[in-house]
Amino acid sequence: MFLLGLLGLLGCGSPSSDSASIVPGKNAAFPEDANEKAGAAGISADKAAILSLEGTNEAESEELVYEGSMELQYAQNFSVDYYEGGYRMLKTMDGTELFIVPEEKEIPENLPEEVIVMQQPIRNLYLVSSAVMDMFVKLQALDTIRFSGQKEENWYVEEARDAMERGDIRYAGKYSKPDYETIVSENCSLAIENRMITHTPEVIEMLNDFGIPVMIEYSSYESHPLGRAEWIKFFGAMVGKEEEAEQIFAEQTAILEEVTSDEKTDQTVAFFFITSNGLVQIRQSSDYIPKMIELAGGRYIFEDMGEESGRSTMNIQIEEFYEGAKDADFLIYNSTIDGGVDSIAQLLEKCPVLEDFKAVQEGNVFCTTNDYYQQSMSVGDLMKDFHIMLLRGDDMQMKYLFRLK
Repeated sequence: MFLLGLLGLLGCGSPSSDSASIVPGKNAAFPEDANEKAGAAGISADKAAILSLEGTNEAESEELVYEGSMELQYAQNFSVDYYEGGYRMLKTMDGTELFIVPEEKEIPENLPEEVIVMQQPIRNLYLVSSAVMDMFVKLQALDTIRFSGQKEENWYVEEARDAMERGDIRYAGKYSKPDYETIVSENCSLAIENRMITHTPEVIEMLNDFGIPVMIEYSSYESHPLGRAEWIKFFGAMVGKEEEAEQIFAEQTAILEEVTSDEKTDQTVAFFFITSNGLVQIRQSSDYIPKMIELAGGRYIFEDMGEESGRSTMNIQIEEFYEGAKDADFLIYNSTIDGGVDSIAQLLEKCPVLEDFKAVQEGNVFCTTNDYYQQSMSVGDLMKDFHIMLLRGDDMQMKYLFRLK
């Protein structure tokens, strides 16, 4: 009954004066010569469609002047286009478009209905994709987030945990079961999801019915590890902090240059997790972890294993893992699912056959820290950890790996 009542109110009411700045687009009447204008300007027709926003008469006509696009080094799943006056169009790989209007600037008329229009300063975001929180923290833009898809105790990002403890960020339900009452009553401006939301399309529909737009961030689908980190530029453009984003990203690229300047080693690495039903979860060779191992100078032991689109992991039988990884130089246990292990003895309790592995016998078994998967802006640091491991350097210099005794 509550949901029906809210839908009714939203259907007949007007936005609150203190609501977050999000305005639904309107059907655009694009000029017939859009393609001709696009060709003359050297840009695509879809940019020209946004560029030329004409009113119903000459007095109402206005035009956005395209200035250029953001230069990206590694990311392939988003783009940012700039228009005169500080306007920005952010687009993700699924076609979602966010039109960012600078503070105190007018919202152009006749934007396409499907375009999500947000006016800075951005406020009241519902952040469900946990990998993005670190980006907002690094951008010092935590004040744009009002709702979290993680509970306070599940955050390894200290700043997010502290903000929830203070009440600045509220838990608003996980991706599949949002707290609609909370996010609607406090004027949520945008839900930032990951691909998990596609398993519950009814949630997207319900959020849209309440006037809350949804975007999916695809950082985990970038083929290059630094492509994931480069998504900080997307969110920097959203909140008006492009310069900060460029500087933060440059720090990660500098680490990449550092670890790739050395000669490649011939050391092999298995990155895995033991599931509750006794299978071994490994990374598909197309995933970012094998790529990071390669960039750090090593070789992922399952380099030809799996290329299933849209998935980063696959489960295999113990026997198959034994056959493929028994002679690997290093084993890395992924702690992000079950909290990890503290010793080789604990690891052998999970999988006794590992005792025969070369890496176990030589003491070259490592575990990830529990927080690394939420530290999306530390891919360079993890690559550096891999590099130290491969060169058999000082374990004390590692940030997200530790050796099992």
